[in-house]
Amino acid sequence: MQKISSISFSEKDFGAILIQYNYDLHPGDIIAGTIFHQEFQGFLVDVGANIAGYLPLDEILLSSNNNRNDFTYLVNNTREFFILAYSEEKRQLLLSIKRLDYIRAWKRIKQLELEDIILDVPILSINKGGILTALEGLQSFIPRSHLIAFTNYEFMLQDCISCKLLLADEKNNKIILSHKLAVLTLYSSLLKIDLLVYGQITQIKKYGIFITIYGIPALLHISEIGFKYIENINHMFQVGNKIKVKIIHIDMKQARLSVSRRNIN
Repeated sequence: MQKISSISFSEKDFGAILIQYNYDLHPGDIIAGTIFHQEFQGFLVDVGANIAGYLPLDEILLSSNNNRNDFTYLVNNTREFFILAYSEEKRQLLLSIKRLDYIRAWKRIKQLELEDIILDVPILSINKGGILTALEGLQSFIPRSHLIAFTNYEFMLQDCISCKLLLADEKNNKIILSHKLAVLTLYSSLLKIDLLVYGQITQIKKYGIFITIYGIPALLHISEIGFKYIENINHMFQVGNKIKVKIIHIDMKQARLSVSRRNIN
């Protein structure tokens, strides 16, 4: 059996191959390289040929929520980079890690959207509109209307919350999640059409009553309360009380239930 000798492959060899095959570098290409030196505003990257690669500091991290400013760990790190710009005359490359991670993150998000699974995402901050979080490193948002009980989330800061994807708009870099939809999915085996359940009244409006069933919002429209005309709905119900209702519609898109009290003994 003939012994195969190991052959070292040098940077000069790689450069020669680029020239031999007339390899062209273009913005949008992905190239491998090794970070070898840190400068004040970025890093120099060796891509194995007679080309200077530069990685700016603001092209490293995908998420702005990561406040890390010590990047010395990147020196001597070999990985792939996204080419932002290439000057053939100066033989210089402007590189990005962030852009490459962004592309890959959206590919994973599109796959998660197809799988339609429940996701656990971190609670990064809370404001009047809802919860700011991150999915695959990209900023995401859970609107207040898609939270079970808004005031109960403040103690969960930096913890995780279960959600489902509501909107994944890559063109506008917009990701909307729903906690209600995740809860509704978890309780789907308990929530069936025509099922009789108890819910707690949370709001009383002229057009109907809002209640929660397993933490999921449900509307008891005034037309579904009974067969008689109701002059003042507030005289019949009180916030905080529990009432028996029948599920008549399950909206899996908006994570809402519609219920009725007709024909209930």
